[in-house]
Amino acid sequence: MARRAHAYPQITLTAADLVDGEILSAPSGVTAADALRFARRRRVRVLACGARQHVLADDLARAIDLGLGELPARDLARPLPIVTARTPELVVRRALSEGAPAVIVPGRGTISRPAAPRTMPVRARLEKTLSPPTRALLAEISRVAAAQGARAFVAGGLVRDAWRGAAAGGDLDVVVEGDGPAVARALADALRGTLVEHERFLTASVRTASHGRIDVATARSERYDAPGALPRVLPAPIGLDLQRRDFAVNAMAVEVTTDAWELLDPFGGLVDLERRRLRILHPLSFVEDPTRILRGARYAARLELRPDPWTTRCQALALRLAPYAALSGQRIATDLERLLDEPTGPAALAMLARGGVPRLLDPRWRETRGTSARLAAVPATLAWVRSQRVARPIVVAALALAADQPPAVAEAMTGRLGLSGEPLSELRRALTEAPALARRVVDAAPSAAGRALRAASAAALVALHLAGGAARERVEWWLAQGRGIEPILGGDEVIGLGVARGPAVAAALAALRDARLDGRVVDRASEIDYVRTWTSTREGRD
Repeated sequence: MARRAHAYPQITLTAADLVDGEILSAPSGVTAADALRFARRRRVRVLACGARQHVLADDLARAIDLGLGELPARDLARPLPIVTARTPELVVRRALSEGAPAVIVPGRGTISRPAAPRTMPVRARLEKTLSPPTRALLAEISRVAAAQGARAFVAGGLVRDAWRGAAAGGDLDVVVEGDGPAVARALADALRGTLVEHERFLTASVRTASHGRIDVATARSERYDAPGALPRVLPAPIGLDLQRRDFAVNAMAVEVTTDAWELLDPFGGLVDLERRRLRILHPLSFVEDPTRILRGARYAARLELRPDPWTTRCQALALRLAPYAALSGQRIATDLERLLDEPTGPAALAMLARGGVPRLLDPRWRETRGTSARLAAVPATLAWVRSQRVARPIVVAALALAADQPPAVAEAMTGRLGLSGEPLSELRRALTEAPALARRVVDAAPSAAGRALRAASAAALVALHLAGGAARERVEWWLAQGRGIEPILGGDEVIGLGVARGPAVAAALAALRDARLDGRVVDRASEIDYVRTWTSTREGRD
């Protein structure tokens, strides 16, 4: 029994008291396959492959699954927090809550992150940001999921943006512990929307007039059989679903089938938002899915986040392992177009180029001065392309990145962008013919420039615009004014002036159009005089 007024000693836990595993030292040059054998033989979770280079057995196993057993284990090292044995428990718990999978205590061992992450109620905070229609939609999702005996979570962008105090926009990402497609079907009925199911990935999309697209997925784990391949998925708890995501800021979820709206943030996404940091979840994330690199640039530019040094190193590793035979060009093109559809898209594209990311299209790619100049021109060219409806944004990106590369590299890059047939042929012709076309139109008379530009493809016009200077001025003049200049006289009228029926009519109208472009004719009377002169001159030649 406790004695009144007796001073009892305070028990303060330290890092040494929390150690729950040992660290196995391995040779600094050990391969991932050998390191994993060492770890499994000793039943340890963390290996030291050199000074401050700690590798998780889970990451080694992931490398083996991807066929990367010969990769040096140190390439998979994570920046795990290192504390002394006397570090207070609170400091250790904070490091784990910020996303560290383990904490290192030199000479003692490791401290693992709890299997069940902490949750906290966030309804009051999120409701201040969410619009009334969004709150009503979440209530309907909760009702439908509960009726199906499932737990529903909102994840990804809505949680991230609502926590930042930003207006939630775009598609809604719903994760279901249970039968996701069944919940999606019931939700489509309730909202009177259309439904598209994707059985392979245990997902479905509900599209409504009032709420846009709602993506509903069964909570799942993923396994990649080869670098860049599409994953195999299996139903799993929400915790494993968050582990498969790309960045910590997107690996947060809120359960909407509880009154509290409890937030799950196992990887420290909130801390990353506060620190304006973009951080992947494991060292082979970009190797499993290289398109995450493109999404990372999009998030960094849009949200004003900066990749941490470890994420940058892991991106460099993924680029070193390129090319990815299992990665389709269509997937790259889709993410590039999503990136370019955003206001910060040009900045994100330039960020990708500085990081060498176009090597996903061809490992021989290198940034040149010409590439940098064209990337600087992308914002103006994209705005012009959209206003004139000239070409797809992917054409702008392809020309900016490939125009200054050797022909073999440019051809390989364009072949990896999901284009085919005439669009691909036009793009490749533009890369080879644009310099000569620019020389023809810059110093030529308006009529000669018009003839060249009229025969040019949309991709060639984009290439001239990206080139800037006089070439851009010429092509802007052509689309805004030049191509709209036509003769006042028509075919019947030039025939009445003595032009023979047949090909001569088209030739007369073309000559008349050129005369108008050069300012040699300005009205109907001068056109009539021009046609009469043209006809007599032609007859004299005949």
